[in-house]
Amino acid sequence: MKNSPQAVQVLVVDDEQDIRDGSERILSRMGCRVFKAGRGEEGLDILSREPINIVLLDLKMPGMDGMEVLSRIKSRDKEILVIVITGFATVETAIEAMKQGAYDFISKPFEPDQLRIVINRARDKIRLTQDTEKLMAERKRTLTDLGTEKSRIHTIVESLPVGLGVTNTSGQVVLMNPSFRRRLGLDPDREPGESISAYVDNAEFCNLVMEISRGVSMDSSEARTCEFLLPDENYLMARGRPVLGEDNMCLGAVINLVDISAIKVLDRLKSEFVAKVSHELRSPLSTIHEQLALVIRDMTDDEAGQDQYILSRAKEKTQGLISLIGDLLDLSRIEAGNICQEPRPVQIDKLLSSIVDFIGAKARSKQQILDLHLPSVALPPVTADPVAIESIFGNLITNAIHYTQDGGKIRVTATAEKDGLCVSISDNGFGIEAKHLENIFKRFYRVKNEKTRFITGTGLGLPIVKGLLDELGGSVKVDSTVGKGSAFTVFLPMGG
Repeated sequence: MKNSPQAVQVLVVDDEQDIRDGSERILSRMGCRVFKAGRGEEGLDILSREPINIVLLDLKMPGMDGMEVLSRIKSRDKEILVIVITGFATVETAIEAMKQGAYDFISKPFEPDQLRIVINRARDKIRLTQDTEKLMAERKRTLTDLGTEKSRIHTIVESLPVGLGVTNTSGQVVLMNPSFRRRLGLDPDREPGESISAYVDNAEFCNLVMEISRGVSMDSSEARTCEFLLPDENYLMARGRPVLGEDNMCLGAVINLVDISAIKVLDRLKSEFVAKVSHELRSPLSTIHEQLALVIRDMTDDEAGQDQYILSRAKEKTQGLISLIGDLLDLSRIEAGNICQEPRPVQIDKLLSSIVDFIGAKARSKQQILDLHLPSVALPPVTADPVAIESIFGNLITNAIHYTQDGGKIRVTATAEKDGLCVSISDNGFGIEAKHLENIFKRFYRVKNEKTRFITGTGLGLPIVKGLLDELGGSVKVDSTVGKGSAFTVFLPMGG
């Protein structure tokens, strides 16, 4: 429409001066802007120059009559509301005017209130028309925006290098991009709509997708993952999260597929390299270490002194390298999954006793007290690899001895819990600053300060402990205060 309802412009076309002037007085008080014309031709001329909303049109005028003017108005602008004025208010006249496109009619003579009612009705019609047009424009714009956004999202999903698939709550695939099809070796034209098991022949992966799709895992902040091997020897890693609706109900799952074949190859090559180099170095280093020990043992008192100190340091360093090689081999076996392969019942109390007895000599050399505290009733066995268990507690007790001052105390305590066993190795040694606690299980990370800088080590003991516990389904917790000591608490599940 040309104007808002608050600024309606009205044209009065009537050959009677009194009708024109009276109508102007009434309409002006209603907030309308009024134009007047005494003949049809004059009215059409005003319409060609002014944005008129409503026309009060007399049907009976000299020259061009009202019906002709009405016809010309409608041919110019169908939105203009024409209210016909007639002194011959018959039903036939009103019907004919309506057929020609008139909005309403009013008969002469009319009262001011009658004119106000008709004009207000016309203004309401204009306002409603404007509101409708505005809503239609907004709806059209919204639909266009939605269409554009949908097109953009579709383009992004289709071009993603990562395989993307979406399932519903029944585990049926409702969307998959080309990368998803390519990763799984599917035909490029393969359509969604079937169960995930129809696209992937891997039970672990399908079970993961079904669990997420059905809402078994409702935490959308953390992705669940699994790795699986395809028939073409390609390794894929799948990451899945639930798709949650506004009411936090699970609507299905979104799955990302990444090809990790190259990573697997590199990992295998790295492990093979470490293992080969370690084996090649261990033998000569052991020989050097033994020869140094023989030389030091056979040195006479006259030869002792600076030379003996140098040889002792060399012997110490070779022992450190041999330990490093052993730790690297252990890490390689953990990464390759070659540890914890033969679990069997292990009596933790007996194993701890033998470890403490074996390592006790090291503690006594530093005048330390190494105590083992076991419950009076035998601990139930845990199902695990005994070599892995021995490595876990051997590393932790050895660390406690190294990082406790001469004359300190180390206490090993084992207790039975509801779902497993809890073993604590505590000391009153140097302690660990809080800023280091989150890093001590990282490879080669060592805490160095004035008290610990002379302690030899590989920085791999705690990573080995963490890796073995992860394999066993256990955990380790650390509490430490600088200057007061540390406590490493290990939990081992009964099932291993």
